[in-house]
Amino acid sequence: MAITRNSFKAELNSKGWRMTPQRETILQVFQTLPRGEHLSAEDLHSRLSEKDAGISLSTIYRTVKMMARMGILRELELAEGHKHYELNTASPHHHHHMVCVQCNQTVEFDNDSVLKQGLKQTEKSGLQLIDCQLTIYTICPEALRMGYPALPDNWMCSRAVAEKHD
Repeated sequence: MAITRNSFKAELNSKGWRMTPQRETILQVFQTLPRGEHLSAEDLHSRLSEKDAGISLSTIYRTVKMMARMGILRELELAEGHKHYELNTASPHHHHHMVCVQCNQTVEFDNDSVLKQGLKQTEKSGLQLIDCQLTIYTICPEALRMGYPALPDNWMCSRAVAEKHD
């Protein structure tokens, strides 16, 4: 189901909230993003500032958080240390992300089995699935060629080692 201005407004109204011009503008930006493009709140603020939209960064943070809780946006934990957002479309293929921890390059991939497993687990627990995403953190071939240290095959995170001994 594609989110429209009217469906967003109806969802807001059902919660006792209003459709503000700022919320509508933010929705429009996400509706026009090309597939595979993700925006942080700061990226969104920069784009809107270029258009003299007059929307503060704090308003953007509150709005994208609210839209993520409503299931309109997907909140993504990528490698850059802050959240990114994209429109949560109910496409036939649910996509996930591979992220290079060195250069932050993000590659999307489709995998319906991850979504099916998420649906199965939430249904079994009596919960309702809002979003299901898999992020695989990687080191891209270019980063490896540039000297990023490759980890030995038997390497384990020190936290995992500590948990193993508890």
